[in-house]
Amino acid sequence: MRRHEREVTDRNRIEQVLSDCKTCRLALSDGDAPYVVPLCYGYALSGAQLTLYFHCAVQGKKLSLIKKCSQAGFEIDMFRQLVPAGQACGFTAEYASLIGKGTVSVLEDPAEKRAALCLIMRHYTGKSEWDIPAAALNGVCVLKLSAGEYSCKENI
Repeated sequence: MRRHEREVTDRNRIEQVLSDCKTCRLALSDGDAPYVVPLCYGYALSGAQLTLYFHCAVQGKKLSLIKKCSQAGFEIDMFRQLVPAGQACGFTAEYASLIGKGTVSVLEDPAEKRAALCLIMRHYTGKSEWDIPAAALNGVCVLKLSAGEYSCKENI
């Protein structure tokens, strides 16, 4: 990280950034070019271990690419506001972001899928417990990204 003064290492602050942001961009390998897709997400932060969860259709380009290469990058950010200056190059922004990479896997176990879907729902609603019918559970694919490394920074 070039701007070390903006690095966030406090676990509570990292969790706040994860909570405040609402979209994760997942970057997958598509031959000689990246494939980036914005996704809703849930997360678990245990110590320094970050795990992200996504839901998607049971077939499609994301799954095809993950089967070919399970390594992925991700980016989560929140633009707070523009900070104007007298000259164009003096402008800055207040923001928070988290970037990293890791391994993506498809969850098969119904209990794991249900728990991951509840984490996604908690992220957007604040409610942790959800009744997820078996038909809904079977009709969705749940992805798990185990972040091998990540960094968080903000400018406030």
